Amino acid sequence: MEAFEGRVAVITGGASGIGLATAERLAQEGMRLVLADVEARALEPAVERVRSHGVEAIGVATDVGDRGQVEALAQRAFERFGAVHVLFNNAGVAIEGPIPEMRHEDWEWLIRVNLWGVIHGVESFVPRMIRQAAGGHVVNTASFAGLVPNQGLGVYCVTKYGVVALSECLYRDLSAHGIGVSVLCPMRVATRIDLSARNRPIDLGGDPRAELPPPPDPAIFPCRTLAVEEVAELVLRGIRKGSLYLLPHPESRAFIARRFQRIDRAFDEV
Repeated sequence: MEAFEGRVAVITGGASGIGLATAERLAQEGMRLVLADVEARALEPAVERVRSHGVEAIGVATDVGDRGQVEALAQRAFERFGAVHVLFNNAGVAIEGPIPEMRHEDWEWLIRVNLWGVIHGVESFVPRMIRQAAGGHVVNTASFAGLVPNQGLGVYCVTKYGVVALSECLYRDLSAHGIGVSVLCPMRVATRIDLSARNRPIDLGGDPRAELPPPPDPAIFPCRTLAVEEVAELVLRGIRKGSLYLLPHPESRAFIARRFQRIDRAFDEV
């Protein structure tokens, strides 16, 4: 997909972080934007930032884990703009801890947002994008943790592995329709995902009285913490080129290679 001027993008998790940075970058290319986010109060200033680039933009409060709300988001986007050409399923949350210590509510919350959120986006938007027969692109945010197991992030890894698999399959399914698919797999990025608990529903283990954890020590991560603007630029290039894998951190290459080397060596044991 090379033409952006006047076309329409929908971005979940669009009020902050990678979502907002990508919205601004696409606005600079002349795209009209629909920003969706569970944090309704953050939407208005985010939309104003996007509009400052001279394009039309709206915000829609959306919990991507709720299929009905994502369907309502799609209806609103198509009613307002008549088409959607870029879908960026970006909303996500994280929780740390070893798998044996995870509660059922931990699993349910992360799967609901990280995996079902992407599935709901695909269900609600992709059939419409096919019917409009105008090409387009779908970007799904996974993680380095969707390619390599990260100790202490087991539940998160499960959800992100699912997003990678969904994206790889969707890439093949949509090629005949002229719709590209990318899966974004960063390591550390300067977002607020470490503070995901601020949006955790009470019925899924959230506690509005609990203090948010301090950010993790960046020294423990074997990578740089990228600015969201750097990642947004990669997303834009990926849409232009039709790239399946978007890997912002070259540092991840060695870890990914070692995983596949371990798999390859297992054949020698058969």
